Amino acid sequence: MTEIIVPTLGESVTEATVAKWLKAEGDSVAMDEPLVELETDKVTLEVNAPAAGTLGKIAVAEGENVEVGALLGEIGEGSGQAPAPEPEPKPESAPEPAPEPKEAASDPKLSPAVRKMVEDHFLDPSEINGTGKGGRITKEDVQAHLDTRGAKRGENDNVKGKETAPDAAHSAAHQLIGTHPLSDQDTDAAAAGPREERVRMTRLRQSIATRLKEAQHNAAMLTTFNEVDMTAVMDLRSRYKDAFEKKHGVKLGFMSFFVKAAVQALKEFPAVNAEIDGGDIVYKNYYDIGVAVSTQQGLVVPVVRDAERQTMARIEKNISDMGARAREGAISMEDMRGGTFTITNGGVFGSLMSTPILNPPQSGILGMHKIQSRPMVMPDGSIAARPMMYLALSYDHRIIDGREAVSFLVRIKDAIEDPQRLLIDI
Repeated sequence: MTEIIVPTLGESVTEATVAKWLKAEGDSVAMDEPLVELETDKVTLEVNAPAAGTLGKIAVAEGENVEVGALLGEIGEGSGQAPAPEPEPKPESAPEPAPEPKEAASDPKLSPAVRKMVEDHFLDPSEINGTGKGGRITKEDVQAHLDTRGAKRGENDNVKGKETAPDAAHSAAHQLIGTHPLSDQDTDAAAAGPREERVRMTRLRQSIATRLKEAQHNAAMLTTFNEVDMTAVMDLRSRYKDAFEKKHGVKLGFMSFFVKAAVQALKEFPAVNAEIDGGDIVYKNYYDIGVAVSTQQGLVVPVVRDAERQTMARIEKNISDMGARAREGAISMEDMRGGTFTITNGGVFGSLMSTPILNPPQSGILGMHKIQSRPMVMPDGSIAARPMMYLALSYDHRIIDGREAVSFLVRIKDAIEDPQRLLIDI
């Protein structure tokens, strides 16, 4: 027998929850084949088979907690495939049995995030075109499949809608003024599903809730705002985006500009890059920038290491790679370890302004938002429409003074509005 053991989970993580067994007792397993998903307070990870054979006794059921080094189960010898029984003779008139419904997510190659999307929408993985490495299905592939299916349904709905538009308008008007009684069909539809649903919080969601509440309780958190004219950066991207992508194999985004601008400002205001440890202030002479990524499981913050040493191309590659792996549920604990300052971009979801919450034990977090054209008074007194973005800096007032916070945000604004400053470091 070969034991299946809970592996090392990462820095300061000693416990996990068994989220899902991917194999059942008696199933054949191959070497390094994913067997079980473990959910920690930071990531979901797969435990692979340490040997080939048959999955024997499962020692820990789904939903139970385990510590590092604990026994999850055992793998025995053999293929685990019993010989197929001889089929019994059937009368010629006997109908063929209906085929068993195919399990929606039985493919072990699916990542945890992709598998959940497939299961939630009752999809067949064989019908989805995988564009990932080796033909693996990504989260984007599933979404594209859903969009295509939705578009086809929408076309059918449009045809039906044209035929019944007058009746629909008449019904909607009556319902608006409260004179149209619900039909039996409407009543049945309303009673078909549960009015409430209780779902256990994932470890990641519990961790997020705890850390955010701790940030509010333990830090003297304050937020200062400014706005930045994105014209110069947008012109620069428009001019060089094709050449940049051709040379480096990655798109030139906005985040690399803000990472570089943040590093420059952090050098000038080191308190924003520091943290409080008991009665001490720990100043960091390196710049590990966390970039918040929203996933189906919750918010994770992979870290761009030593950002001050990296080119914009390298920063964009790191952000693109870690973001993709985070959304696929393949991010590692090491990717999220540490971090001295965090940047979050609510603008990708349409947020115009927000007050981001600190990522403990860090002392500052920068919030980017939606770019929106607004009328601005120019230096010569004229009024012009400019692409503007609100910036927010939340900071720990115990270590960062208001003057430092405001000045820090102004430095970022200056660098973005005149990106040549990033080249000559002023």
